[in-house]
Amino acid sequence: MTQPFVVAPRYRLDDEFQWLRGIDPSRQYYLWINGECTFTTTLPGLLTTHLGEWQQAFRQFRKLQPQEQMTLERLGLPALDIHCLSANCYAIATTYQGADVWHLFDQEALESLLMTGHPDWQGDSHSVELGREILASTLSISLAA
Repeated sequence: MTQPFVVAPRYRLDDEFQWLRGIDPSRQYYLWINGECTFTTTLPGLLTTHLGEWQQAFRQFRKLQPQEQMTLERLGLPALDIHCLSANCYAIATTYQGADVWHLFDQEALESLLMTGHPDWQGDSHSVELGREILASTLSISLAA
C-alpha cells in the first residue's frame, strides 16, 4: 500500500502568479492550483441570504485559533471546512484527481474570498460567464450519460 501524497499550494493576494480564476454567482471559488491554468479546482464558498448571517460567519472566522476549524454549510453543495493551522495560515481541504489537497491561505486572501458571501455581492460579467460555462458543461455531461 502506498502512502498518500498531499499537495499544499499556498495563496496570497500578492502572489506573483494569478491563482483565482473566478467566483461564480453561486459563490463557488475557481482556483488555478499553484497558478497553473491546466490545474483548475472548485471550492464551495460562503453563500448567505441575510447580512446577519454573513456577519456571524465572518466573526466566527476571525475568532479561529490555531488547531480550530469551522464549517460553512451549503445547501446542495459540500460544506466548506476552514482549518486554522497557525496565526495567519488557514487551510481548505479538497481532493483533486484522487489526491488530497490542502489549499493554504493567509488571512487577507481568505477574508477577501469570504467577502463575496455578502448578500449584496454581485460578480462581474466574467463571473456570470464562468457560472454559465460550468452549468453548460454539467448539462452536457448529464445529457451524454
